[in-house]
Formats: sequence, structure tokens, C-alpha cells
Amino acid sequence: MNKIQCEILGLSSSPATGGAYAILLKETNGNRRLPIIIGAFEAQAIALEIEGIKPPRPLTHDLLKNVIDNVGATVAEVVIDELRENTFYAKIILEMSTLTNEIDARPSDAIALAVRAQAPIYVAESVMETAAFIPTDESEKESKIPSENEPLPNSKEAKIAALQSKLREALDSEEYERAAKIRDDIQKLTNTN
Repeated sequence: MNKIQCEILGLSSSPATGGAYAILLKETNGNRRLPIIIGAFEAQAIALEIEGIKPPRPLTHDLLKNVIDNVGATVAEVVIDELRENTFYAKIILEMSTLTNEIDARPSDAIALAVRAQAPIYVAESVMETAAFIPTDESEKESKIPSENEPLPNSKEAKIAALQSKLREALDSEEYERAAKIRDDIQKLTNTN
């Protein structure tokens, strides 16, 4: 599996997502961004660790990190390795002596553990190709982006390009629910022959 190392670019909330948060990952040696919708608890756990705020008692992810440390294992990396039916999947890679174990996890939990263990975060290239976007710079923002009510162009490639522009616009304005619907439309188009 080809994987791309990523870093956390930011966390944000949006009223449109019903109280959910989005974590935005950025590829380390590139400019693609990957937004993932996560729960409020996981967002808080990630934010507290990033800000260096230690709660008076260990949170669940702190407890998990302590257990891993106490059994002599290390978190080697976390990998967001799959996107199925609009749901991201991840694996936590643990190393202990000569053994390596993969543990299935939600991406939010894997990332919360990775920031505590200072482990690298990777995303499978196939996931980046499907769900990532390249942010527009100021000069690109001036170019015409089709509005929500405008018909899409006729060719499949042109439709995908127009939808990607809409996706960038939705993400730039933090409309994550709309962005998820547009991402689904792009995925449907790319999966059809």
C-alpha cells in the first residue's frame, strides 16, 4: 500500500455538521488536504494534547497510551487506510520487540493516540485520491466556480473538475456537510465507467 505522511493542519466545528468537528490533515510533502468528520470528544482529546493541556485525570486516549507503554510496546504509526461507504477506517501499528500488530481503529481515535505517542500519521494514497482536495490560492479564487444551481458540464472529466471546485469552495467556507455530499457525488462519478 502506498501511503502519504500527513500532519494535523487544524480542527474546526461547524453548525452544519450537527455538533461534529472536522480534523484537517495536510500531506507533509505536498499540498493536498484531507478533511475527516470526528466527534466532539475525540476533537477535544486531540486539541488538548496539541495545546499541551494535561487534564487532572487521564482521558481514555491517555490511558491507552499508558497501557501500551507499560506492556513494552510503542505506537509505530497510524494509517488511515480505507474509505468505504463514506466512512474512513484506520489502523494503529504497534511494535513490541520483533512483533508488529495492526489494530483496527476509528481515524479520530488513531490520531488522538498518535499525537500522544508522537507517532507519524499516514493516509493511503487511494484514500487521498478519493477524498483529498488541493486548496485554492487567491488567484484561483477569482476564477469562476460554478454555483450550486448551475448545470454541470457534459463530459465526465469536466463534471468531476466542476464538482472538485465546488468541494474546495464548501471546505473553504467550512460547510462540511455540503462538502461530504459533493465528495460522494465525485466518488460516484469516478466509480462509473
